[in-house]
Amino acid sequence: MAQGAIRFLRRGVVVEHRIANPMQTVLDYLRLDLRHKGTKEGCNEGDCGACTVAIGRLRGGKVQYEPANACIMLVAHLHGCELVTVDDLAVDGKLHPVQQAMVDHHGSQCGFCTPGFVMSLFALYHEEGKPNRQQIVDQLAGNLCRCTGYRPIIAAASDACRGDAKDLWASAAADIAAELKTLNDGSDVFCGTGDSFAAVPAKAETLLDLCAKHPDATIVAGATDVGLWITKQMRSLPKLIFTGKVEALHAITDRVATLSLGSAVTYAEAERQLAAIAPDMGEVLRRIGSKQVRSSGTIGGNIANGSPIGDMPPMLIALGTRIMLKKGDEQRDLFLEDYFIDYGKQDRKPGELLWRIDIPKLKSNERFFAHKLSKRFDQDISAVMAAFKFVISGRTIASATLAFGGMAATPKRAKKTEAAIKDLKLDAPETWEAAVATLAQDFKPLTDMRASAAYRLETAQALLLKALHELVGEKPASLRVLAPAGKEAWT
Repeated sequence: MAQGAIRFLRRGVVVEHRIANPMQTVLDYLRLDLRHKGTKEGCNEGDCGACTVAIGRLRGGKVQYEPANACIMLVAHLHGCELVTVDDLAVDGKLHPVQQAMVDHHGSQCGFCTPGFVMSLFALYHEEGKPNRQQIVDQLAGNLCRCTGYRPIIAAASDACRGDAKDLWASAAADIAAELKTLNDGSDVFCGTGDSFAAVPAKAETLLDLCAKHPDATIVAGATDVGLWITKQMRSLPKLIFTGKVEALHAITDRVATLSLGSAVTYAEAERQLAAIAPDMGEVLRRIGSKQVRSSGTIGGNIANGSPIGDMPPMLIALGTRIMLKKGDEQRDLFLEDYFIDYGKQDRKPGELLWRIDIPKLKSNERFFAHKLSKRFDQDISAVMAAFKFVISGRTIASATLAFGGMAATPKRAKKTEAAIKDLKLDAPETWEAAVATLAQDFKPLTDMRASAAYRLETAQALLLKALHELVGEKPASLRVLAPAGKEAWT
């Protein structure tokens, strides 16, 4: 029988919470219900990081703490997890080591963003090994300071985060792990009525049954998109079905030729395996959202919402990815590129779920390139996302798969350009530009706040030409700059 309340751990105590409003965020729960005001509300859309909390989950039998944006994280997400907020850190009047380092290094100025920085660093504090400066910067990419206080905050992180956590959570790690194991006992949770509910199934059959019975329900994975429907678009979403507790949807199967991911696998869970496919994929992943977004957001969610500017679909399409969808006992497979029909329209039937993603790995004669262009380097939406796979035969391009985001109403292949590139000689660069120009026949991009149509087309062509130069192991001349002392260098 399904439980009527979610259960999670906070301050060493199991909290049982009956959800009255399925759309309630963790931030509102903390500030409005509990009156715990340390966690701040800033942008309310998962960008500024002022609301950051740490979520403890069991990973391989150990508790792993990840930062999360409480403003777009829904209360039902807490089921089976540990919640740690800035209000929890000081013990008997003594600051947590991360808090003390922020004081010692003058890392807090106006102070509004400070709780979020502290919680991101709390998660880093509990990671193994001493982080280098780049790792610290990556950890803080989802936290914004408008007082230009980054230098002392980075110094505080370097001082506090040494890979040997010595706090209340480290000393109680075994007990916390045991509690979380007990909380994740395989029970399904259903809070509400048939007309308004938050359902957190743990069994695959329960999830499929719920989706079949309630095809009008909103399927929620990490809520990095759905959260904004609630906080910014003010939508009413009375029926929410959460996928995160179904173990089968978190499966990662790494075979010789294929990487298979369950649709609820987060970016953080799959980052290492995806980056191993190609270095460019790893670099794009590092720039998708922030640590907060990647710890909650899922690969399947990025596909299922059908965004024309999602970063993962172009890369997956270029690799020839297939997806499997399920409805009850029925399932069907299709190429990912065929899933996207038109803007806001995908090939998914009512009650049907995206279940698995099968990503082919590169063969010895294949080369892959991916580039994300955005106004801001970190945590920004792409103006153009480009991904290319080339099959090489000797010094000839036997075939190419070119996929783009931000260039059309859906993630889309440039099939006319693919045909133009086929059989191009790597030793005949004078023939490349005519083939690259064919992109103008594949796409008629729009002008919006992120980029003009002309910029998008010109940039897409430049990225493709750049990839062709990199195929032969040289940088295009347009990227040459002069280094100090007159020595030539590359950007």
